[in-house]
This record gives sequence, C-alpha cells and structure tokens, in this order.
Amino acid sequence: MHERAGTPATESDLIDVEALVRAYYEKKPDVTDATQRVVFGTSGHRGSAFTTSFNEDHILAVTQAIVDYRTAQGITGPLFIGADTHGLSAPAQTTALDVLAGNKVRVLADRFDDYVPTPALSHAILTWNNDLARRAEGEADGIVITPSHNPPQDGGIKYNPPHGGPADSDATGWIAARANELIAGGLREVNQAEPSGVETYDFRGEYVDDLANIIDFDAIRTSGIRIGADPLGGASVHYWDAIRDRYDLDLTVVNERVDPAWSFMTLDWDGKIRMDPSSPSAMASVLANASGFDILTGNDADADRHGIVTPDGGLMNPNHYLAVAIEYLFTHRPNWRSDAAIGKTLVSSSMIDRVADSLGRRLWEVPVGFKWFVPGLVDGSVGFGGEESAGASFLRFDGTVWTTDKDGILLCLLASEIRAVTGKSPSELYRSLVERFGDPAYERTDAAATPAQKTALGRLTADAIAATELAGEPITAKLSHAPGNDAAIGGVKVQTQDAWFAARPSGTEDVYKIYAESFKGPDHLSKVQAEAKVVVTEALGSAG
Repeated sequence: MHERAGTPATESDLIDVEALVRAYYEKKPDVTDATQRVVFGTSGHRGSAFTTSFNEDHILAVTQAIVDYRTAQGITGPLFIGADTHGLSAPAQTTALDVLAGNKVRVLADRFDDYVPTPALSHAILTWNNDLARRAEGEADGIVITPSHNPPQDGGIKYNPPHGGPADSDATGWIAARANELIAGGLREVNQAEPSGVETYDFRGEYVDDLANIIDFDAIRTSGIRIGADPLGGASVHYWDAIRDRYDLDLTVVNERVDPAWSFMTLDWDGKIRMDPSSPSAMASVLANASGFDILTGNDADADRHGIVTPDGGLMNPNHYLAVAIEYLFTHRPNWRSDAAIGKTLVSSSMIDRVADSLGRRLWEVPVGFKWFVPGLVDGSVGFGGEESAGASFLRFDGTVWTTDKDGILLCLLASEIRAVTGKSPSELYRSLVERFGDPAYERTDAAATPAQKTALGRLTADAIAATELAGEPITAKLSHAPGNDAAIGGVKVQTQDAWFAARPSGTEDVYKIYAESFKGPDHLSKVQAEAKVVVTEALGSAG
C-alpha cells in the first residue's frame, strides 16, 4: 500500500492533458516493438499516448480493421459510437469518425454530444437489433472509446458486435492483427474523410426511460430513501440527474465535476489516480459522505463498474454485493425462467456458489471476461452475470436481455431497490449470508514470473498439478477449463471443500495473479496463498 493511498491528489500527481493530446498526434508507433503494437485484452486495446501505445495511428488502424471485420461478417447496419471522459477519448473519437466516414459507414453518435457509458452503448445496439423494423435495415454494432477505470493518461477502444457485448477473442484477434498490418504498411489502406451529417441517437433518453423495465422505481420512490451518486468524473455524470428527474427520486449527485486530469480524486492503493469504485482508497472522498445517505454509489469512467456504500458497512467488497444481489434478484423476479442460471467468473467468491445452491439454481462458472456471459444473457438462460471486479448485468423483469456488457449504473440502482424493498442495507443482508454460510476471507495477490513462465502458465493443464492437498485439505478439483462452458481459463484453479486458488498470468506485468479464498479465515487463506505459489512453481517445472 502506497503511503499516500486514500489522500487527495496534489498538483504533482496530475498529468498535463495538453501534452498528452499532443503526444497522441505526434508520436508514431513502431509495431516491431511489442509495447507499441495493438493488443486487445479482455476490454479492448488500451495504452497511453506518452508511451506510444495509444496514439492516432493506433485508432486509425483499429477503426479501419473494425470496418474490414464488419464487412467480412456481413454487418451492414449502423455503428453506434460513444466515448468517456478520459483526455484521449475525444481525440480518439474524432479519429474514428474520420475513418468511418471515409468508409461510408452509417454512424450514430450522441444527440447531445454527451459522454456515453458502456452500458448505454450496449443497450443501444440491442434495442436496435431487437426491433424487427430497424434490424431489417441491417444489424447494428458499436465502438466505445474508454480505458474504463484506468489512470488519466490512458486511452482505450473496444468493439461490441451485434450481440451488444465485448467482442470475443476470435474477433479481437483478427482486428488486432489487421490493425498492426495496417500500421506496418504505413496506413496506406486506411480510408479517411471529413465526417459530415453524422446521424445522432439519444443514448441517455433511451437508456433512462427503459430502466423502468428492470428496476422497481415505485418501491424506491415510496420508501423515501436518500440516494447519493458519485460518477467519479465519468460518463454517467448526466445520467444520474436524468434518472432522478425521470423517476422523482430523492437522489443527489454528490460530485458533478468532469476533469480529464481527475484532480478531485484520492489516490488508489498504489499511489496512482484510478477511478475504481470498488477501491476504498480511490473512493475515500466518497466514503466521507456515507452518513448522509441510505445508499451511496460510485461508478468508474465508463460506468461499467459499481461501488456500493452503506452507512452501516462502508464500501462493500464487490464479491459481497454480488452475493446479495443474486439472492435478492432470484427471489424477486418471478417472471425469469425457472431454470435461469447464476453466472460468475471462476475467480469470484464461493459465497455465490453457496447462495446458488440454497436457491436451487444452476451455477454457471466461466473464465475471466464478461464476454462469456453474452449468450446466456441474450437468450435468458442466465439471469445474472457478474465478476469479482465489480462488473455485472442481469435480465429485465420479463426475463429478456437488458445489456450484454457490464452495467454499473444498473447495479447501483439495484442497491437502492434492495434497500427499499427489504428495509435492510445490502451490507446488512450480507451479514445474514455470513451467518448462514460462513465468513470467507478473499484476496488477490501477485507473484513474480518471467515472460516464459507466464506463457507456460497460460497453457498449463490440470494434469500438470501433482499436489493432492492444499493448506491441510484434500484437493477436490483441478481445473484448466471453466466448468460452466469448458472454455480455457488461461491458467489453473485448485479447489478444496473450504478453499480455492486460481492463478492467471498478467497481461501487462511480469507477474501472475493469485486469487484465493478460504472459509476458514485469514490465517488459512495465508496458507492457501503460500502453497499456491509452490503448487504453480512445481506445475510449471513439470510442464517443462
């Protein structure tokens, strides 16, 4: 933990936004340098103009690659585009629009030239494609320009195909390879034109009006609870006012500032400015307002993540809130399919497993990445999909799809519905889960690894794990593929009756991530973490 974690940012912590934008246009990437290539992770291509990893050439190439991809896939409808409040997002959107115009792609941008949260863009794609008359004009897809909760110097761009969620690895791999090919070729195959007459779409109005079909606003309004919302300077900033006015709520936007340097933030655990609503350090200034509200929430820059603050519990651990949300939803949504499953990523808390079992619902455990939930949310076979990093979405009252990308605004509103309907805060309800199922200790740590070791870990199979015990308990499962969909984990997970760990290589640093949990308390968790490193090291050695 950095010594200044949780303290207000000072002038020395802030980026020079003008210099960042200059670097976006002036620096030219060298794709023979791995750090300057287009690389799509779980949430698109991200980087910084300062390090020549997110610059104009990258966006020119990525956008042209997306055009080429959609052409190859026969996608002929409009492309929705939106951006968050990061300093690089507006320049990148301008660049993308030039390329889309040059390729004569029909584009729908925000009607009010406003920021567009990721869930609003996903909602727009699905709204179009679920309307038979509109769909007859061609399926829609979208681009959202955001590095999510990443620091102010970062930029990001991701592609959402017609299903509305994050593109799968086949699509992103193709797009990244094509983009690097275009850069290497001097961008000669990139088409550009001055965008004129771009069509518009009311992202905010369409999204906010439709919320009545997924959240019980009557219960919230009647209860009279006091709600606070902090957009953390992100794309949801004008959505919260609209929600308050549309549904007549006692809702206060506690911070309406938008500043691409994020000078009003408190520093995250590592001393960096990062808009992570699940981090107590990043949310320190928000937490100071907790006593004034029954429910206080935060969102990251593109509003795909949520942070839930209660007067009695402070900032909730994301795993804790997911467990509460799941139990509430599956007991308060009678029109969902009786066989609708509970979706979780395999590094999310096993408290969710126990809740699912108590509800008699099937648990659908998938690898890290929200893209895995898309098919189940689309057809209603998965009622809720959530991941430990404070991202989730769920179905409408009638059991049909809402968004296929994470929706932080929705999960924040659900906390108010839970408080209004049950009369208890989500943190109170989590304590009741602990009384029933036990109190798990959960933590994510990092362990050093060379690039070769990271590659080997990503390809490791369960058979390579020779251990039969973990922290004094017999191992009950060794996984290299997720039990929900048999997709490769990109690492391994080892389980016992009361504990588990999962190890996955980092995509950006020379470390691997160890996620671990124990229902036997913090001391046992420490043993699990220590033995996890030994188990992984031995497995890597046996794998050659």
